[in-house]
Amino acid sequence: MIGTERISDDTPLFKLTVGELKALIQSYLPEQKSVGQKKLVYGLQGLADLLRCTKRHASKIKSSGILDEAIKQRGRTIVIDSDLALELFGKRD
Repeated sequence: MIGTERISDDTPLFKLTVGELKALIQSYLPEQKSVGQKKLVYGLQGLADLLRCTKRHASKIKSSGILDEAIKQRGRTIVIDSDLALELFGKRD
């Protein structure tokens, strides 16, 4: 694949190969960093799936306060940071 250095501003798009077009587009897009992204789960069913337990047991764990730092709740909407929840659940004594 030839890099974007060969492509001038006067080059028609139909003369580009698929690889050259991809390289050209990616050279103008900012790089996405997934390091800072959180993995989120939603609701009691999401927590139950994360901890591999029943929904009722997930509700008991949530109510116990073990995972308070990982859980954000507004009304009936529950959002859980899964990495932090697993870390807090693992530190349980």
